[in-house]
Formats: sequence, C-alpha cells, structure tokens
Amino acid sequence: MKYFFETYGCQMNIAESAAIEQLLISRGWEKSPDAETADLVIINTCAVRATAENRIFGRLGWYAGLKAVRACVNGAKAKSLEKAVDFVKDGAKPLTLVVTGCMAERLLKTFKTEYPFIDYVVGTYAKQHFVEIAEAMENHTVTPQLRDDELYRFAPLSYEPGSFSAFVPIMHGCNKFCTFCIVPYVRGRELSRPVEEIIHEIDVLSSYRVREITLLGQTVDAYKMTDKDGKEVDFADLLERIAIHLKEINSSIEWVRFMSSHPNDMTEKAIKVIAKYPVLCHHIHLAVQHGSTPLLKKMNRRYTIEYYEELVSKIRHHIPDVSLTTDLMMGFPGETEEDVEATLGLMNRVRYENAFMYYYNPREGTPAAKYPNQIPLKVKKERLQRVIDLQLKITSEEMEKRVGGTVKVLVEAVSRDDKSELLGKTEQDERVAFKADESLIGGFCYVKIISLNGNTFKGQLIEDSVKHLEEKDL
Repeated sequence: MKYFFETYGCQMNIAESAAIEQLLISRGWEKSPDAETADLVIINTCAVRATAENRIFGRLGWYAGLKAVRACVNGAKAKSLEKAVDFVKDGAKPLTLVVTGCMAERLLKTFKTEYPFIDYVVGTYAKQHFVEIAEAMENHTVTPQLRDDELYRFAPLSYEPGSFSAFVPIMHGCNKFCTFCIVPYVRGRELSRPVEEIIHEIDVLSSYRVREITLLGQTVDAYKMTDKDGKEVDFADLLERIAIHLKEINSSIEWVRFMSSHPNDMTEKAIKVIAKYPVLCHHIHLAVQHGSTPLLKKMNRRYTIEYYEELVSKIRHHIPDVSLTTDLMMGFPGETEEDVEATLGLMNRVRYENAFMYYYNPREGTPAAKYPNQIPLKVKKERLQRVIDLQLKITSEEMEKRVGGTVKVLVEAVSRDDKSELLGKTEQDERVAFKADESLIGGFCYVKIISLNGNTFKGQLIEDSVKHLEEKDL
C-alpha cells in the first residue's frame, strides 16, 4: 500500500502530517513519489486565509478527475493525468482520498456532501481514526462512520523519516480569540501536552540523530502543565527541563527552537532561560500584527505597542545577539493612514530581521469579517507594499551587520542555484551558502560570513571546525 501527502499551512500541519506518516509506516505502507501512483492521498488543509482554501478547492477539482481515471470511469484525456491512465491500465486500485486539517474541521458538516468524491473528511480532533482508515483499506472493508472526539490527542511522534530537523508539538489550540483569526474555532481551546510525553519524543528523536527540534504551539509560550509529581510547569520551566535533559543524555540535538510566541505570554523568566542555556536558539518570532494600539484593541490582541516595545527591550537586554521576526497584517477594518505610519514607525524602532507580511483577509465566522469600514483591496495591497519595501531595507541593513563574523551553521541541502555550494542556517535562522562537500549535510560546521546576497549570506567554510564538531559529537 502506498500513500501520498499534500500539506498546506503552518508548521503544526507539517508535524501532524509527519505523525500520520509514522502511523502508516508502522503498518508497512510506503511513500509514493506522486498522487497518481498512490493508494491513499491525504490532503492536510489550512483555513487561516481564504487564499489557502481557494488553492485547495482547485486541487480538489484535479483530484476529482484523478479519481475518475483511477476508477476507470471517464477514460481521461487530460495531459496531466496521462500517468494515471497508464497506471490504471496496469491494474491499479481505485484511489482513496482523505481531507483533513483546519479546513476539514471548518467545513466538517458540508465537505463530504458538496464533494462526494472525497472518501473521508477527518476533523482536527479525529486524526487518531487514520488507524481505522488504514485497516479498512488493508482488509478491503468499509470504515465505520468517523466521529470527532471532544479532546485533541497528541501523536507520540511527529517525525519525517531521514530528517535531521523535527517538530515537537507541545500545545494545541488557542484561547486568545483575535477578532481576525479562525484558529480557535477550528483548533479549539489551549491544551498543553504532558511533560513526560514531550521528553519521551525528544529521546526518540535523539536516537534518530536529529540535530534540531522546534517546539510547536499556536501560542507556544502559554504552555502550562502539571507534571507527574504534581509540580506546575510553565513554558520557561519546560525549556529549562529540555535543555538540562539534552545535556544529561548527551543528545545529538544541539538546537531547540519554538514558535509561535504571543507577546502576552512571553515572560522575563522565559527570556532569562533562553539566555542561560546555549542549546536554546537566540531567535524569537514575536508576532505583533500591527503598530497601532487602537487597531490592536480592535483585534483583541490585549497589549499596547508600549508594552510590546518594553518586552522587546527586555529580550535584547538579556539576549543581545537575538534575531527578532514578526507577523504584520495591513488593511484591517478601520485602518487609517495614521495607523499605517504607526506600523512603519514600529518597524524602524524594533528593526526586525524579517517578517511575515500580508493583508487582512476576512474569514467567515470571525468578528472582524462583519466590522464596518472594510478596506478596499487596492488600498490594502498598496499599504502592504510599503511595509514590504521598508522591511526589505531593514532586513538588508541588519544582516549586513553580521558580515565578517563567524557563525555556527546547520547544513541542510545542496544549493539549487549553485551545485558546488551547500545551504545551511544559523542559530538566528539566517540562510548561509558556502562551498563544501555534500557529506556535511545534516551536520554542523562553522562558516565565516563574506558577503550578503539578497537575504542569504555567502560564506567560507572553516575547515578545522568540522573536525572539532565531529570530535565533540563523538
């Protein structure tokens, strides 16, 4: 039996797809190189923005044709399905199509009715039922009606086979109810994962020689859990426990990241822990969304720009070499030119190294979708472009400051632009390209930064660093 994934959206979706993949692999399934030759296709969807949903609707149309071909119904003349036609001629089985993720949760009651060629719609709280789907396919039986459980269950392992970087979900859901965001409605309330489960997954990842992990949660720094000894553990405590544990077991994991952080939950206690333990990366994604306090209030963000900038000052006081990134949304209902200028001013003061920038996209079911004074699309795009132009300038200026320095790099892949170069990233999540042998992929080395090309550093490998790090690893 062969499976194929299409995953859209956030890192949590990527982690959950990896968890489902682990389940299938444990049952002897194999990964297919494409959808045309798979027995099972799983589309893990995103509902955060309408553009993501529209893309998925388009893909569903393609899959309707693919399923028809695989069922030998229409003979399919479409060029994009020629491989599927040949596959059918060779005696392929019909295709089973599953839609899961946030979009599936949002449209749970109507998806199957409106798109009857979908075999299963699996909501956010029902992913454990993939066992039943797999069993039904293996035994050629009909799967019983899937139910959506009331409690989200964390998968024991979210790991893509062969990867040296991995996601570790520690929280699920969100209690913030920002007026523009659909996440609380499709992911539910905040739920923290038991400390012992997190540590166990980290141990498994260490046994696979994983080099870097990212702790995940919709509001990751809101983590709060009682451990097996009855002690309350907050996000700072969890970070410290992980850092100490990795050192105790001499783990292959040398970098620990986390995302996404909410400004209201990022404490000075957590900041000090990050500064104390070298394994905790000096990179924080601190989503601000906008530079106008009045608009933040309308968004239900529950902090002021003054509070946010004070938090940034605390971070930079304790972690001077930190790289800060953020989210910026333009065109929220009622946004004025004064609000736009406030955002540009914030960017100039904080000087983010990078930002995820987008314009407001109304989501059905959220309060802001019904707010008056919706901003015309043309105006939203113009305001967003001003923000993008400024951020590109700031990014270049901030990264130029690192030229001439030496950085530790996790080597990730061969460069697509120059096959003689490798690509890696720094602790601050910056991209570095340098000439070196492919054997370094999946390991660490030190690189001297020579220049900046766009948003990627050009560097020179420090040869002795490879031997030094290998000896340390041993």
